[in-house]
Amino acid sequence: MLTPKLSRLISLLPDSPGVYQMKDAEDKIIYIGKAKNLKKRVSQYFLRPQSGKVAAMVSHVDHFDFIVVNSDKEAFILEMNLIQTHYPRYNIMLMDDSHYPYIALKKHNDPLLKISRAAKDDRYFYFGPFPNSSSCYQTIDLLNKIYPTRKCRNIPNKPCLYYSMGQCLAPCVHPVDPKITDELYASIKRFLGGDTSSVKAELKKKMNEASDRLDFENAQEYKKILDSLEYTTAKQTVEVVTDTISRDVISFAERDGYLGLAILTYRQGRLLGKNCHVLSVFGQREEQIVDLVMQYYQNHELPKEIVARVEGLKEGFEAVYEGCKVIVPKEGRLLEMVHLAELNARQSLDAHFMTARLGDDNLELLENLGKMLHIPTPYRIELFDNSHLQGSNAVGAMVCFINGESAKGMYRKFHLSDENAGDDYHSMVEVITRRYSRLKNEGSSLPDLILVDGGLPQVHAAEEGLNQAGTPQIPLFGLFKNDKHQTSGLMDRNGNVYPMDSKSPLFFLLMRMQDEVHRYAITFHKNVRSKKATESIFDGIPGIGIKRKEVLEKHYPSREALLNASIEELSQILPEKTAQILYTRLHNPFEKV
Repeated sequence: MLTPKLSRLISLLPDSPGVYQMKDAEDKIIYIGKAKNLKKRVSQYFLRPQSGKVAAMVSHVDHFDFIVVNSDKEAFILEMNLIQTHYPRYNIMLMDDSHYPYIALKKHNDPLLKISRAAKDDRYFYFGPFPNSSSCYQTIDLLNKIYPTRKCRNIPNKPCLYYSMGQCLAPCVHPVDPKITDELYASIKRFLGGDTSSVKAELKKKMNEASDRLDFENAQEYKKILDSLEYTTAKQTVEVVTDTISRDVISFAERDGYLGLAILTYRQGRLLGKNCHVLSVFGQREEQIVDLVMQYYQNHELPKEIVARVEGLKEGFEAVYEGCKVIVPKEGRLLEMVHLAELNARQSLDAHFMTARLGDDNLELLENLGKMLHIPTPYRIELFDNSHLQGSNAVGAMVCFINGESAKGMYRKFHLSDENAGDDYHSMVEVITRRYSRLKNEGSSLPDLILVDGGLPQVHAAEEGLNQAGTPQIPLFGLFKNDKHQTSGLMDRNGNVYPMDSKSPLFFLLMRMQDEVHRYAITFHKNVRSKKATESIFDGIPGIGIKRKEVLEKHYPSREALLNASIEELSQILPEKTAQILYTRLHNPFEKV
């Protein structure tokens, strides 16, 4: 509905590119969008008939703000930044932070293979990404059988069984010839690059030679490795093109007001996996797809080339992500790849309707929660929990749920001051004060609901924290426990209890949130304890300063890892005498050194 207030604001809009922020009567941002022409784009919401979620959004708009920028590129970037800062109710968010696994090959003269979720450590060569962890484990297991790679994480003092079997170069007892390791690295790289023909030929040769010698046991072993090689390479690779360009293929499908978006990942000419998202159609289809794709590459690897069915993606995407080429094919093999992506998009839609899911269910539950507590629908909920061990290493943790789903990028950890250690009341006051003082000072949006784990004392502690932060208006409730110490409902600031059916979907949703904040707080507390225990070991040892401590912590992130380290390993990082002192302190803490 076009009110006089909105009509006046529209008249002030310029014919320029920019970003607009739709706000409700409480001045809360409910939608953020970009436009090549602000006046034209924003006025369309109110001058044209709307339906579905667009109509729902428009009905809640009280006023809007806008920011003028110099170009479409600036508008793209600003829109993404604002969405990920404010999490507006009507913006479609892609909060998938999963990453494909890589196979990491350690450099130097003792090749070691492992799985990594990020390709950031300069000490390793990285290959992938792979479709899943099982493919990586199968491939590493096969490589360890074929090549004499190091199998042990920490180098022992004597050769192991693998050396006797010819499957390790034994860097533990003698230096390895760099020429041998160079050849080994080259062979592994060729293998992981897809060239397995030379490996197969060599294995067949060894199998035949063993058979000719009547050494049928070893011949059978080579046969098993060959079979495993055929199985693994066939399972994890799908050859699609002759080139090795890193590319993603994007397409979509529509059904009953829902949009299925499929992103196929091709690396080294192979299809490695897919990402599918099912979303309700909101606004202009092409604009929505472009927005989703732009958000997707905020948290995923950017390929050299994107093949897409969406014409509007090319202009906007290439302007923002330089070095990435967007192709809209009309024929040929690339078009076939787009059709495959479209097929996956249709299948994701079919699966969505067959399982009758989901996001809407969570929204309905949150609406019911708001009605029960007599507050506006809490689309964004923040939960707090503290953890300590007999007053030591006290920490606080906060998790965030948006539209009923965890928003891990908004989780926060708090190191608590020593004076509040072991005091649950003042620890909660400190955490709440720090969290919302910062949000208020930054001008960031506040949550719709705060939940604390505990009864009335914890609620009052959180209330005091909100007062100190200057944000007393945020709805606040505690997760109330019954006589059996089981969560049974919610409690407000006045001690009023809102009981809940333990078998209801809303109860299960809140328990999932409670379990998540428990897990996050306990994990953080354990990490802090482990780190402090490790740090204390280095204190007072001559020759271990700040820089060497950092190197040791990087190589040995826990006390257990340090205990498993030999003197020889420590001597690679520290002077021999210093390594001996550290080793003695670790294993004989009461011995004078």
